Amino acid sequence: MIQFVNNFLKKSNKIGFFFVLILGTLLHFSFTWLREAPVAGLFSAVNESTWEHMKLFITPWVLWSLVERIALRGHGALLPARGLGMLTGLAAIPALFYTYQGILGRGIMWVDVLIFQLAVLLAFWVSWSVQARRVLDGPGWQILGGVTLLAVWGLAIWWTYAPPQLPLFVDPTDGSRGIPLR
Repeated sequence: MIQFVNNFLKKSNKIGFFFVLILGTLLHFSFTWLREAPVAGLFSAVNESTWEHMKLFITPWVLWSLVERIALRGHGALLPARGLGMLTGLAAIPALFYTYQGILGRGIMWVDVLIFQLAVLLAFWVSWSVQARRVLDGPGWQILGGVTLLAVWGLAIWWTYAPPQLPLFVDPTDGSRGIPLR
C-alpha cells in the first residue's frame, strides 16, 4: 500500500502542478469572461490586487488537494502537507512580488507570471517534502491540514466581498478593493 501511495503522489504532484498553473491562469481572466458576475468572484481574480493574485493559487490548490484526498482515501500525510505547501506558496507570492517591485520601482508582467509559477513549484516541493518524510502523519495533523485548506479558501472567498483595509487588497490600477456584496 505504501508503494501505491508513493507512486500515486509522484504522478499526482506532476499533474497537480500543471492543474494549478493552468486553472490559476484561467481564473485570472474568468471574472471578465463571465461579465463580472458576483458569483464568479468566488473563485476568479476580481481586480489586480496582490491578494486577488494570491487567490488564483488558492482555489486550484484546494480543489486539487480535495481530488487527491478522495483518491487516496486517507492514506499518507496529504492534508497537512498540502496545507503547509499552500501557506508556503501564499507567502512566496507577496514576498517575491514586493521585493522585486521595491528594487525596480515598477511591475513587469512576465516577472509576475514567473512569480506565480515559482510559488506553485515551491508549494508542491514543500508539500512533497513533507509527504516523503512521512512527518505530520497523525490524525490531529490531518484535521489541522484540512482545516487550514478550507479556512484559507473560505477567507479567499470572504475577502473578495469584504476585504480588510490593508494595502495587499488594493488594486494598484484604480484603488478598488474586492467587489461589494449586493
